Amino acid sequence: MLEIHDVSKSYPGRENGQAVEVIRTLSFAVARGEFICLLGPSGCGKSTLLNLAAGFVKPSSGRLLFQGRPITGPGPDRGVIFQEPTLFPWLTAVQNVEFGLQNAGVPKAERLTRALRALAKVGLDGFADTRPHALSGGMRQRVALARVLVMEPGMLLMDEPFSALDENTRERLQDELLRIWQADRKTVVFVTHNVDEAAYLADRVMVMGPAPQSLMAEVPVALPRPRRRSAFELQMITDRLRSELGRQPCCIPARKRRDEDENG
Repeated sequence: MLEIHDVSKSYPGRENGQAVEVIRTLSFAVARGEFICLLGPSGCGKSTLLNLAAGFVKPSSGRLLFQGRPITGPGPDRGVIFQEPTLFPWLTAVQNVEFGLQNAGVPKAERLTRALRALAKVGLDGFADTRPHALSGGMRQRVALARVLVMEPGMLLMDEPFSALDENTRERLQDELLRIWQADRKTVVFVTHNVDEAAYLADRVMVMGPAPQSLMAEVPVALPRPRRRSAFELQMITDRLRSELGRQPCCIPARKRRDEDENG
């Protein structure tokens, strides 16, 4: 579904003008229907890689292919979900979901039907006429997900979409996302720096190191679904991921980090 061949990405330096290398000769592939997590510390190039796959930026070298064709720019075949929902505050939930369909020239009756169906898929069928300010953070993120799903993309590119939410809401949305994914089996590339989240969600975790080291390890998560967060086998995966990351503090889940802070 997605092929990344010897991709490197550099940005101009702010101080001395020298290029800053973020990703160096990165190569891997994502199979159709696979759920991939990109895990690593802040600044390691996870979001840059997602932007490359979305077509928002171009690689400095190498190439990216989607369904065998070069990625030359953004397209409706790749839906992007950001950390912040970025909804239009003056539109209702259903109008926000309809927006992309309207731009695509879909007739009014059809786009309303499709938008309502998408809201129902994310569990918000009773909030179609509600504006974003009256929705919780988790509900706004569900609307953002519905807005992408209604366009029927072949792949979802998700950039830490749950990181701004409290732990309980984040876990509920993780379960919602898995429910939707298992029903549709869309290909998902999900960026996170949370070890627990990566192990719980992914078929395979791509562990990235400090820029520009890029890919440090590929860790398969060959556990049956649905998974139990408390399962010993899942804890073994998180321990392995933490080991691959070198136990970097920025990659330790919030719950464990709080315990360490309290206990010194």
